[in-house]
Amino acid sequence: MTPGRTRRLAIAGLPTLALGLTLAGGWAVHLGLGVRDHLEAARAALLRARPGDLDPGTLGPDSPAAAALADALRHAAEARRLSGGVYWAMLTHLPVVGDGAATARGLAASVADITGALVRVERSAAPLLTAGARAPGDLRRAIDALDAMAPVLRDAAIRVETARALVARTPASTGLAALDGARGAVLREAARLRGFLDQGAEAAALLPPMLGRDGPRRYFLAFETNAEARGTGGLVGAIGVLTADHGSLSVTRLSADNGLASSPEPVADLGPRFLSRYGRGPTTMLSVSNLSPHFPYAATTWTGLWRRQTGQTLDGAVATDPVGLSYLLDVIGPVRLPGGETVTEGGVVDLTERAAYARYPDPRERKKYLIGIAGAVSEALTRRLSDPVRLLPALSRMVGEQRLRVWSRAAGEQRRLAETPLGGVLPERPGPYAGLVVNNSAGTKLDYYLDRSLTYALGPCRPDGTRASTVRIRLTNDVPRGTLPAYVTGRLDTPRRPHAAGSNLLWVSLYAATGAKAAAVRLDGRPIPFYSETERSHPVFSKVLEFAPGQSRTLEFDLLEPYARTAPVVPVQPLVRPQRTTVTADDRGCSP
Repeated sequence: MTPGRTRRLAIAGLPTLALGLTLAGGWAVHLGLGVRDHLEAARAALLRARPGDLDPGTLGPDSPAAAALADALRHAAEARRLSGGVYWAMLTHLPVVGDGAATARGLAASVADITGALVRVERSAAPLLTAGARAPGDLRRAIDALDAMAPVLRDAAIRVETARALVARTPASTGLAALDGARGAVLREAARLRGFLDQGAEAAALLPPMLGRDGPRRYFLAFETNAEARGTGGLVGAIGVLTADHGSLSVTRLSADNGLASSPEPVADLGPRFLSRYGRGPTTMLSVSNLSPHFPYAATTWTGLWRRQTGQTLDGAVATDPVGLSYLLDVIGPVRLPGGETVTEGGVVDLTERAAYARYPDPRERKKYLIGIAGAVSEALTRRLSDPVRLLPALSRMVGEQRLRVWSRAAGEQRRLAETPLGGVLPERPGPYAGLVVNNSAGTKLDYYLDRSLTYALGPCRPDGTRASTVRIRLTNDVPRGTLPAYVTGRLDTPRRPHAAGSNLLWVSLYAATGAKAAAVRLDGRPIPFYSETERSHPVFSKVLEFAPGQSRTLEFDLLEPYARTAPVVPVQPLVRPQRTTVTADDRGCSP
């Protein structure tokens, strides 16, 4: 996550934190009213501090957001002063009101500390927000600003955690609902804020060396096509090399997927369980290299295939897709192709994932056209990018939707990346988890029309420390009526067998919580056999399903999983159409 994104989320999250920090009406004493009034004023200032966007003109040291933060800090500090004196200390020892006084004092102190940490982050971010490039595509000033921000973000994360711990030590039940609710809000929002700051500190430390601060870096660049689903998103349709040299970016050696030859032998050893689940294919050929949702597996294979073909050892890998490109085009504006056609933010996804197949029956011509689009966007990005901050909203959205993923060959950098959404890692941590992964097994390009929904219902805790949960997955092959190009509908799995035009074959997998077991699996209401494997500590329950044109199918998994109070994790595979996700949890039955 970028520091600018972290800063924005942190500031945006504080109003929620401060909303409940008003003392209940029973505290009708001078000090209580003073603390309440200042916390109310701090809350109002924090609402004003929330920027609507990342336009540098609305941010920075002289911006309205900075002024509002300073105002919030002043009021929070005064609330802390009033609740920190000898008279308030006496209140904490009185019967009936003592617990409330202690909790209110802890809340005032923590809000002051957290707001102070955010003010320091705001000030440290000013150079980044005004770090216009010396020339388009030149990020050297941004690199310098990030280097300076990293220790400030780390310090802010520590201060926020210390403030959270202070609140956690205060009485949880004061007899005042408003005060108890405020305490809970502080604990939740401080934990979230600490996570944002941690991620920001990691990004500020990672980006400068990865952008070539210490010398050129070269990365395998993969453009994934979501029309044919793969575990990380889609089939790799185009490739290139992204070079970062002291903050200057360039893209070279763009080619179609057939520009990277297969290898007769595996170019990576990803372990026996990977081999058991996927076979040798994903480590020998590009077309199936990203069946697993764990991005580092694909990146290791891509760079291995590149090294075998060219002799060049790349420093890492970067992947995105047409939806991600649309977010970038929204920032840099339309691009013109060599033939004069204009590609826009609103049309690039349809153009690359649907229309191009109808326009170019010859796959070679279609791939040449798509390479032209990728090249034009890449060139425009580096040519027009004079203010890198403008990209932050698009990049943040891409990372949040897993449409931008990065892997580094440097072990230290990769460890840090693995802790962020940018790393695309299948986590090995315990806790509730339900990840739907679809791989196209027919060779069609019909996943442009795939609708997905997932419902994850977590049951209460049982005496043995487990819980019964149900995951319901519904998939619809929403292919339109009418004639589609044969290249889109052609079935490569069984080419000699007749199939209805628009039919599809999908390898559907549910990645469940570590330690979970499947008691039963139903397809359209009827029990079915399934096979179970393990990938990176997750049990994986899979079934290959045939879909007729327009057909919907429903898979239901009855699971028995270890109980945990941690928030359920439901990652979404980045395809064209969004996944509809519903999560419900019953946390009764087990003590915290």
